[in-house]
Amino acid sequence: MGAQKSIHAGKAKIDVNVDFTHKLCASMMLPSLRNTGSPLSLHSLSPEIGVHGLPVDNFSRSGSGGVNLSRLSVGLDINEPASSKWSSTTSIKFENFRLLSDDGCSITRDLDGFPITCSGKAHDSMIVLKQESQYAKANDRCFSRFTMQIEQGIPVLSKCLIFNRFKFVASKGIKLGPAFLLTRQVMLQLSFPSFPLSSIGDMAPYQAFAIGGLGIVRGYGVGAVGSGRSCLVANTEVTFPLCKMLEGSVFLDRRTDLGSSRLVPGNPALRQGKPGSGVGLGYGLRFKSPLGHFQVDYAINAFQQKSLYFGITNLAS
Repeated sequence: MGAQKSIHAGKAKIDVNVDFTHKLCASMMLPSLRNTGSPLSLHSLSPEIGVHGLPVDNFSRSGSGGVNLSRLSVGLDINEPASSKWSSTTSIKFENFRLLSDDGCSITRDLDGFPITCSGKAHDSMIVLKQESQYAKANDRCFSRFTMQIEQGIPVLSKCLIFNRFKFVASKGIKLGPAFLLTRQVMLQLSFPSFPLSSIGDMAPYQAFAIGGLGIVRGYGVGAVGSGRSCLVANTEVTFPLCKMLEGSVFLDRRTDLGSSRLVPGNPALRQGKPGSGVGLGYGLRFKSPLGHFQVDYAINAFQQKSLYFGITNLAS
């Protein structure tokens, strides 16, 4: 659960990201017993700026594209018994996606007249089987983490979408004297109906991977780099102590859609002039206090547009 707020002043941007889930991660990663969660119903409504949003201010922000996504999800999660380094979660969910205009009316096409659902109607339905496995290893000098996630759309009902999605993330952190190097050099997401090893079947535009934004490529708006069936990410950050509670950082974020934006139905990225790849670099401060961890990042994108991000994580209970 979290909240994010963006403040724009001239050419600067401040993103406030409050994350209330950090303290739950350790207990969720390594459950001691097999357990099944109770049926869960989740309903959300959010603007689809990641795919249909229009990049502005040299791609540092994304404006409304007039498309909003209403999602209803009902399902079950199963946490497998974890070893000392491995954890695994399986879930099966029924999901219904309905597309709405800014006025709250059901729509089937975007502002340019292209379909925005796979069914051609105002909503799509799917039954999704998801498997996620994670390996984590850490000591006083370094840590490594690998995550693999597979999603499969199951054709239980005749109108359900059929698709495969694959995601792989590899992260590594190394202590270099007083400094700490964090890399997420491999983050591969694939959703290709034309590539049998990664994905086959249907896809709606809102299922594309949005490239750009806080935590992905700093310096760009959400989805302002592009939206594709696949993407490749490399994030590198070095932090170093300035005093007891304050750290400095320098970072470099890179991401590309691997030329897959043309495979998204309606090709929204091309119509909106998104470049398909982006580089953001900058520096920041990390302040650690008993109340939480405060983060400020100053980023510059490939179009020399500057953005300022402010985040709060690991809030005290």
